[in-house]
Parts: sequence; structure tokens; C-alpha cells
Amino acid sequence: MKRTVTTLIAAMIMTMSFSSFASSAANPLKNLNSARILSTYVEAITLGNTDFNKHLFADDFEYRNSSNNDKFNKKQYTDFLKANKGLQYNCETTHEIMDESGTACVAKAIMKFEKFTRIDYITLNHCEDGWKVSKVVTTYSK
Repeated sequence: MKRTVTTLIAAMIMTMSFSSFASSAANPLKNLNSARILSTYVEAITLGNTDFNKHLFADDFEYRNSSNNDKFNKKQYTDFLKANKGLQYNCETTHEIMDESGTACVAKAIMKFEKFTRIDYITLNHCEDGWKVSKVVTTYSK
């Protein structure tokens, strides 16, 4: 009986320590640089890859569409991306970092479709949990 109780207590302690370890290492994007975070964002919007959305966007994330003045928060935007998971845009895509200084970064992603071009201006901020996309403003041109 004593051995059974000891085994159960040991199993409980191991379970608690593994779960606390898992929560501290939960963000696979934490140690990536801003360029890789930008690439991950572009993969999410153009290839429908939603694997890292939970870690990609800042809690105060804001998306704005300048053509119709729509504004969305993190939950609304990630729900949209999740609804379009796996959907791949038929466009030529490029992206670049325009400026990076300290804990702030401004980038743009250009998606050239057959009849129009979509340009996302992306703001990234570096925090304790790594680089996060904090704001996206989308514009369109012909």
C-alpha cells in the first residue's frame, strides 16, 4: 500500500512539472527574428497556414482595410483566417522589411493578383514573448 501511494504521488508530481514546462515553451515563434515572423504572417494570409496564428499576433492586434474602413481585432481576424484555412491565393507575393529599430519593425507584403494588387503594411513589435504582428493596414491598387 505504501508503495502504491508513493507511486501515485510521484506520478502526480511528474505530471504537474511536465505541464508547467510545456506552458513555458508553448510559443514556437518566440526566438525567431522579425524577418521570419513576417514570412509566417505572409504564409498565413496567402497560403492559409493557420498553425501559428495563436502566437503570431499581439493581444492588441488591429487590422484595417483602407478601401472600406473596416477594422478588426485579433479574435475577429484570426477567426477569418481560420475560416479560410488551406485557401491559397493565386497571386505573386513579395515581402520586405522597410525599417527596423530596436523593438519596432515596419514591413510590407505585396500580393499581385491578375486584376489588382493588395499591399499590407505591417507593424511588428518585440516583447517578452518575441516578435508579434501588432497592426496591419491593407490597401489596394489596380
